[in-house]
Amino acid sequence: MQPSQADPSSRIDEALQSVRALVFPVDGVLNGSRITFDCNGGEICSISVRDAVAIKEALKQGVLVAVLSERDAEGYRPLLEALGVRDLYLNGENLLYSYEAFLQRHDLVDDECAYIGDDIGDVEVLSKVGLPASAIDAADYLRNRVGYISGYEGGKGCIRELVEMILLRQGKWPYFEKAEEEV
Repeated sequence: MQPSQADPSSRIDEALQSVRALVFPVDGVLNGSRITFDCNGGEICSISVRDAVAIKEALKQGVLVAVLSERDAEGYRPLLEALGVRDLYLNGENLLYSYEAFLQRHDLVDDECAYIGDDIGDVEVLSKVGLPASAIDAADYLRNRVGYISGYEGGKGCIRELVEMILLRQGKWPYFEKAEEEV
């Protein structure tokens, strides 16, 4: 998506309609901008409850979800599996390699994917997907490389916002109340 080549709202609307899969990294997006360790050096894994609810709803509504990490983030596996995420690439693989493996596994094309990133490690994947997005606290370097900038920080609702946008545009967000005149 080249946001400067057309009305951004119409381009985003088209991209939202086409999304079949949402992909994002652990660091910076799922867990925010911090990694916390206990006194034994083990990672303390946590995510936003709102993001967790949105991930479950996306899966329930048929949107595939993949979570990637360029470092060993296996500590997130039990939490994500409990949410229903089955496409977990948490073992330190290159993000682009993991993304392409996910596409192949589900017979997807780039235009059917949304990706939300926050730093320079996400650039390769962001340049390929149909809906490239970033958290509001993403590196400034990404601002001109995405089609949408979330109003929320990584780890604080940016996943939820994108899921709601996708599902609302596709008529799959069951919590949307229609105006009385539409009923």
